[in-house]
Amino acid sequence: MTENFTAVSGKRRVMNSIKAFFTQPANIILTVSVVLLGFFTIYPLVLLVLDTTKVHIAEVMFKELRGLKVGQFTFFHWYRMLLSDMSGVYFWNPLKNAVLMSVLASFIAIIYGGVVAFLITRTDIKAKKFISSVFIFPYIMPSWTLASFWKNFFQNPGIGSGTGGFLFNLLGVRVSEGFVYGLVPCAIVLGLHYAPFAYILIGGILRNMDANLEEAATILKASRAKIIRKITLPIVLPALLSTFLLVFSSSMSAYAVPQFLGGSSGFTVLTTTMKQFINSGWYGQGYIMAIFMIIFGLVILAINQYATGKRKSFTTVTGKSGQISYIKMGGWKYAAAAIIIALCIFCSVLPLITFALESLCVIPGDYSTLTLEFWISKTTTSSGNGIRGLFYEPQVWTAFKNSLLLSGTCALFAGTVGILIGYSVAKRRGTFLAKAADNLAFLPYLMPSMALGAAFLAIGGPLGLSKTFFLLALVGSIKYLPFASRSGINAMLQLSGEIEEAALIVNVPWWKRMVRVIFPIQRSTFISGYLLPFTSCMRELSLFTLLASGSTVILTTLLEDWQAWWTQSANALNLLIIITVLAVNFIVNKLTGASIDKGVGG
Repeated sequence: MTENFTAVSGKRRVMNSIKAFFTQPANIILTVSVVLLGFFTIYPLVLLVLDTTKVHIAEVMFKELRGLKVGQFTFFHWYRMLLSDMSGVYFWNPLKNAVLMSVLASFIAIIYGGVVAFLITRTDIKAKKFISSVFIFPYIMPSWTLASFWKNFFQNPGIGSGTGGFLFNLLGVRVSEGFVYGLVPCAIVLGLHYAPFAYILIGGILRNMDANLEEAATILKASRAKIIRKITLPIVLPALLSTFLLVFSSSMSAYAVPQFLGGSSGFTVLTTTMKQFINSGWYGQGYIMAIFMIIFGLVILAINQYATGKRKSFTTVTGKSGQISYIKMGGWKYAAAAIIIALCIFCSVLPLITFALESLCVIPGDYSTLTLEFWISKTTTSSGNGIRGLFYEPQVWTAFKNSLLLSGTCALFAGTVGILIGYSVAKRRGTFLAKAADNLAFLPYLMPSMALGAAFLAIGGPLGLSKTFFLLALVGSIKYLPFASRSGINAMLQLSGEIEEAALIVNVPWWKRMVRVIFPIQRSTFISGYLLPFTSCMRELSLFTLLASGSTVILTTLLEDWQAWWTQSANALNLLIIITVLAVNFIVNKLTGASIDKGVGG
């Protein structure tokens, strides 16, 4: 009798504990988040791996697979991609190109962004505020914007499309094909696009350095070069490493830049080759490339954590002197400012000018044939491309509507879930459930965009969702969730627990505390958690290029289709996308008061 009573009592305690656990909103949110995020991040990866060992319908044509049925187990894809005669062309060479491109882009970004950050924070260079604001402009614009501009600016009749570019038509200058298409231009464009990473990370550390470190070295008669080598560089080393790994990882997963600047020269990387395989129905081989890109991302994360973990403190901010002794540049402060401003104009302003001009040329590159027909023609244009002016082309407004709807859906889902996860992680900080939800929410950021798209393409097939708007919205929401969740966590950690406790004492329901108390206090941060995913989604190509087709065509994938055939219309569409993205970023800045360059600029 006593044993039965003890058993019943034990079960009751367990049930009461479970009931008490789920009476806390934070616990409910974390539990649901871990289950759903675990499914939508881990399950697609499992399917991706399994699909590399299955026979797909388009692959039964291979003589090595004859006799096997669709869905049967095989290691043929792994052998064909890694060990066969074709592996050099279709896997190892694209992998080598991707690594070289990423390494070069990382060095360019660090050198360019780091030098500008040093000049802004440690010297008396002129026009600091202007440079600080304009320098981050190339990152606000999509990466393919610079790639398309590079081609428009440098191409000449002897290479590529056979038309003259901006430089050739104005000055008659011909550059070599290797400077327009291939490894070098891809690395330069990606380096310029990601240079703001180096500028922000390195500049933030330099700006917050304890001035006494350099003052002490100056008192000891150390030369400026020695101070930089012995003091400044070691302090910014973590930022240098983080920038290198961040740019390397981002460049490895880049699709738009090598697609725009690599095709004519035969320069291929993992992303461009993977899309060719998947579009041809050879999913097993394409998914192998996606797996390798994911592995690269995870290895890079592990390297970064190991390197920063070896040194527990990178203290550069103390309670001592914060007065910075700027390096006097003399007359060079004007020359350096002029050079940097010229580079900023080249990367930020000239692209808009060239897109506008190229969209007006009947003959591409010939500025004596300017016309507005590619913008306002109600009938098909004289170029014979079969489409109307941009403002009257049904495809454009269908894609524009889809892009706005997709971006709004992703922003609404990612922003709301991000706020809830941020609230719950902050409330249950340090618990296993909070850490699991935080890590699962951040995991999609580490996965290359095209690899994540391939993973959801694998999950979409069995569920009957392949290339549907729902699948686009789902993958976009998962991909941009890290932006919103980090924003939510930061906002909640800044908020004192006493604020919510005061509302709890007077029995204010949880949903009303969120809507009436917490959200209004941290409104600007939470709004950025919605608008940042919206902005990113509007300019995204790599994530959606495998998933968007037919009625779900969006602006960026439409641009990809037009770029190869209809130059003028493509440039007009490019300009429309850029203006839309910049307008949204302007709204973000005005509504939230946030600016990506704050804390760095002078």
